[in-house]
Amino acid sequence: MSHINTYHDFIKEQFINIGIKLNDDQINKFITYYEMLIEKNKVVNLTAITDFKEVVVKHFVDSVLAYKVKNFNSKLSFKSLKIIDVGTGAGFPGIPLKIVFDNLNLTLLDSLNKRVVFLQEVVDKLNLQNVECVHGRAEDFGCNKDYREKYDICVSRAVSNLSTLSEYCVPFIKNNGIFISYKTANAVEEIENAGNALRLLNCNLKSIQDFELSGIEDKYIRKYVVITKKGSLSNKYPRKAGLPSKNPL
Repeated sequence: MSHINTYHDFIKEQFINIGIKLNDDQINKFITYYEMLIEKNKVVNLTAITDFKEVVVKHFVDSVLAYKVKNFNSKLSFKSLKIIDVGTGAGFPGIPLKIVFDNLNLTLLDSLNKRVVFLQEVVDKLNLQNVECVHGRAEDFGCNKDYREKYDICVSRAVSNLSTLSEYCVPFIKNNGIFISYKTANAVEEIENAGNALRLLNCNLKSIQDFELSGIEDKYIRKYVVITKKGSLSNKYPRKAGLPSKNPL
């Protein structure tokens, strides 16, 4: 039990550092999530980061820190926020956001079925409500009337360049919705080069905010790029599967 207590205290401390006080149930969910992630990672490539403290800081805290640029708590509104995580992989940032902000109505989208099966196992084990795990490509689901322009927020930590990623993600958000792209500290040129894509996708670059994460030895800075959708999207976008990555806007 000693390592569980150590896990508990470290998670609690790291979230307090970003202004969030977790209850015991939330902390236990993060511990279970970590254990499931490490076990499944033995047979399915989910993450290169396996050290407990690094997973907590670089995956869990990093995922949730986006609340500094967008309030995910909809208690002030009359409905839950609809959010989609595109290219979610092992569930980042969507599942950590859901653990902390239970009000979210969450869709997790990934193109690899093995990862989606794992995500469903996590959702079931943690008893997370109003979470849909979907297997498919963003280009296809972005044209699907059940998903297109249905979300208040789209988040993504996918590694695609911002021009490509915007074409994947913007089709999912409603007018006046937002897309939050999680980028590394050295993504300045990539962001500058996305201007044409944002114009074609009827979007504005709202803000870019940097945060340094502590709790581990190496310096780790996350850049959150917030993009707003200012009107309906042309039916030309997203283009057919493969084109956004081969020929970015």
